[in-house]
Order: sequence, then structure tokens, then C-alpha cells
Amino acid sequence: MIHKEGKKIVSYVLAFCIIVGGTAFRYSEIAWIPIWILLIVLFFFVAYFFRVPKRSFSADPNKVIAPADGKVVAIETVTENDFLGRDARLVSIFMSPLNVHINWNPISGQVIEARYQPGKYLVAWHPKSSTENERMSSLIRGEKATLLVVQIAGAMARRIINYHKKDLQVKQGKELGFIRFGSRVDLYLPLDAEVQVKIGEKVQGLTTCIAKLN
Repeated sequence: MIHKEGKKIVSYVLAFCIIVGGTAFRYSEIAWIPIWILLIVLFFFVAYFFRVPKRSFSADPNKVIAPADGKVVAIETVTENDFLGRDARLVSIFMSPLNVHINWNPISGQVIEARYQPGKYLVAWHPKSSTENERMSSLIRGEKATLLVVQIAGAMARRIINYHKKDLQVKQGKELGFIRFGSRVDLYLPLDAEVQVKIGEKVQGLTTCIAKLN
């Protein structure tokens, strides 16, 4: 199944492949075969990128679920002044172009603030990408804690999609947004949250527990 954010792009890529492939077949007796192979690979990569996975999920107010697929690249204590105004436990997830790029709400609650912040396009695993890259931040006040979720553009990502707006009530496990072509998601947790993952671990959205809330 193709995600709604990718249906138009996939259709454009399909049309491009048909036009270029048809032209190559008509005017080139030799080169059309490798051209068609490249076009087929391109089409299936784009379709695969916008896939929607089938996963089981059960809501739990005591857990913070993974908001994205990817690899944990940072776990550290930082001072977050833009939204929280306090120290927090930061967990960063790097999403490669091969990961599912849907983002999910890590907890249920009310969106206190949703803000777009322009910035650079450093590679998403760069430590400064959290504060210097283009990003979309969502502050969610839940039953157990208030969390900050930040979608960060990477060197390839040029489009951050976020469905949040101020005062919106969101449910854990429902879609938060989408990021196109490689990126990063940062989670700012309370200091007393019990982090359940480690650096280098591959996590899966909806199914991996990032932390337990006290």
C-alpha cells in the first residue's frame, strides 16, 4: 500500500518511466534494455519508500513508543530551552532512505505547540542537526508527561510533513507526519523516564518501546 503523501509522486515517477522507457525502446536498439532496468529500479525504490507497513499496536500510557523506524544515534541529557525550558533526556533516531518514513505519535495527549523552524540541511546523523537543521517541533502534554517530538530534515530530506496544530488532541500510535528521503526524529523525554533502548539499536515505529514513564 502506498502512503497518501506519496501517491502523486509515485504516479509522476511511473509516467516518467513509461515516457523515457518508450522513447528508448523506439529510438535505441541496444540501450533500451539497461535503460528499462534502471527505470524499473527507480520506480520500485520510490514505491517502496512510500510503503505503509502492517503492524499491530496496543496503546499504553506508561510507555513512549518509537515515533519512527531507524537507528538510535544519540542518547544524552541536554538542556532544551525553546519549548521545555529545562533539562531533558534526548533520544535521536536516524532514518535512512530505506526505512519507513511515516512518523507516529509516541504518546496520547494535547498538542501544546507545533512550530516550523527553518534551518540548514546537514547530514541527519550530525550532532548539530538537532539544533541547526530545518525542523518541525511538536510539544505534547500527555497523562504521564510532556514530551517534545522534533522532525528534522537531513541532507536528502527537503520536505517535512506534520499533521499537528495547537490544541489538537492526538492518540498514541496515530500518524504524526511524514519526512521525505532520509532524516531524523528527536524525542525529548523527562529525566526520570526509563530509556529502554541503546545507541546503535534499530527501532521500529509503533512496536519498539523507547522509554517507560514514571
